[in-house]
Formats: sequence, structure tokens, C-alpha cells
Amino acid sequence: MPLYMNIDLAKLQAAVDFTVAHETPWGRDNNDNWGIHNMDPPPWNKLLGPVHPRGPVSGVVRVGGQQVIAWGEPNRADLTFSIAKTYLALLAGVAHERGLLPNLDEPVRVKVPGIGFEGAHNQSVTWLQLLQQTSEWEGACFGIPDTVDRYRHLQYQPPRTDAKDIGKKGAARPLQTPGTFWEYNDVRINQLGLALLHLFKRPLPEVFKEAIADPCGLSDGWRWEGYDNSWVEINGQRMQSVPGGTHWGAGLSIGSVDQSLVGQMMLNEGRVGDQQVLSKAWLQRMTAPCAIAPWYGKLVWLNRLRGVCPSASPESYFCIGAGASVVWIDPGRDMVAVVRWIDGGKIDGFCKLMGEAVGVV
Repeated sequence: MPLYMNIDLAKLQAAVDFTVAHETPWGRDNNDNWGIHNMDPPPWNKLLGPVHPRGPVSGVVRVGGQQVIAWGEPNRADLTFSIAKTYLALLAGVAHERGLLPNLDEPVRVKVPGIGFEGAHNQSVTWLQLLQQTSEWEGACFGIPDTVDRYRHLQYQPPRTDAKDIGKKGAARPLQTPGTFWEYNDVRINQLGLALLHLFKRPLPEVFKEAIADPCGLSDGWRWEGYDNSWVEINGQRMQSVPGGTHWGAGLSIGSVDQSLVGQMMLNEGRVGDQQVLSKAWLQRMTAPCAIAPWYGKLVWLNRLRGVCPSASPESYFCIGAGASVVWIDPGRDMVAVVRWIDGGKIDGFCKLMGEAVGVV
């Protein structure tokens, strides 16, 4: 019997009703209380790229490779914030498999010189460190300094206990040696996006469509936009670098159905039908824990310590964006669950109810 036939439909609907009852407090019209930028110290507490109104709480759940429920406006392309980081990791996998990025431990400056990876501190920063948020890269990307996100702490990581972790967000925390300190930092991820753009020498949305979106069967409704000032020239061609989130506007707008299809490809270890979109080895590398931050892989959140969502299985992993947007991938349940615009503090409640509906495999 297919796995999805064992789902408790009443409990499935209860999980959906829970999300609808716990919509994010963020406005739907991008009002003054909306977004991440307004938590930054001035003058960085402003938008640098386009945004647009959002839809209602929406989502999709797939079990056993089948869509079992969708709610809200699942085809609406909404801003997805930091889930775009995971898509940058997928593009790094594309680069790796095309031979553009054979060695993740190689300093970034070797393949893409002249874009900010020189100097005594930055010259040792590697691709792996950028993908694991351990780079400690120092500088400004499109005018935004990395200091904006120093001392940043998210609910999905362990509480701060060390003095070097504790401080006011945006303060100039003393830098550590690259690879020795973990910190969630959007500026450094935007620098990764810029580096990948120079590596491919093609706009990343174009590469994503060709290598990931089309093979996964995504609609044409998604878009990935950059900041007003994130245009660069490569080989005489003007291209826009895209960010790994919507911290300062722009970023990836995509529907829940499309997100679930990308999640299904990841759950299937890179396969879509008979096609290997990304290698199994790359997906395994993405979900391998960072040595100094076992709750994090390569731009995905790991639940090995059950610190992301205590009610989800330890083999689960998550793509998470502010707002909140969540893609929950649970290999044990053969499940991909997408929920958009839920109150961030209620994600674990959703996981508990959805887990009860699908059951333990």
C-alpha cells in the first residue's frame, strides 16, 4: 500500500487548520513592521531591492512522492527569504558537477580573484566555509558591511553560552580565523552569490532555471531578483547578482507547489523520475553536519540534535526563511512539507501535528 494511503486525514486537516490559525504577525502589504531590515542598525535598516505584498498562510505536503494536500494560495509566488540560501547551495552543486568547483576546500580567490577575497584575512576563505556559514569573511557586499549581521542569533541554533557569541547585533564583534566560528550572516551569503555568478559567468536565475527548475517541473511563475545596485560586468556583459534572501528586499519569489517539487528532488537524493538532477553525493554533502555547528549543513538546517524542531525526527532537515517560510524534508516519512507565512514560534507545533497525521515510518 502506498505510504500516503496511511495518512490520518482528520489529523492532516488539523495540522493545516493549525497553520491558518497561527498566521505570521507580518502584514500582507509590506508595512513598517514587515521584514528583517528594520532590525538592522541605521543606515542599513532600509530596502535595496523590490518587494511585493504576500498571500495568506499557504502550503503543500507531499508523501511517498504524491501531493496529499495543498492550502491557501499554493501557486502564488511569494518572497521566500532565506530559503534562497539553500538554492545557492544547489547551484554550488551544479558548479561542482560541471567541473567549475572541483574542490570546496580551495580558497575562493583562486577561481574568482578580484571580488573581495584578497587580503590577509579573506584570502584563506574557502567555498566550504561560505556554504557552512563559518567563513568570517570581512567586508561589504553591494555597500552592506558584514558587521550588520555580527552577533546575529536565530531561534534554531543553540543558546549562546560563550562570551564571544554574546553582543548587540550589528556591533563589530572581533573576527575569528575563517573556519573556526559559526555565525548566520546574510552579507557573507550575498558574497557567495556574487562568487558563484563570477564562477558561472551567467546570471544565477538563468542557471537555476536550466539546471534545477525545469528538470524539477517548476512553473514559470518564480523569479529571483537582485538589489538596485547589484549589477556587475563579466566578460563585457552586464549581469545582476542575486542575494541569498530578502533581508534588504529582492530575493526569490516562488510558490509553495514549486518549493515542494525542489524539496522532492532533494528528498529523492537528486533524482526526478529517471533523471539525476544533482548527484546523490552532493545532496549527502549538503546534509552532512558542520563540524563546529552540527545543527547546520550546507545552507540547510539539521535536526540531528532536535534543536530546530523538537517534534520532528532527528533525520529531518529544513530550509527556513523569515516570515516564516519552511520546507521540512523528512526522509523517514518520505515527506516534504511546505508551509508559508506561519508564526515562526509555531513551526514546531505544525511539525508535531503533521507528524502525527503521517505517522512514524
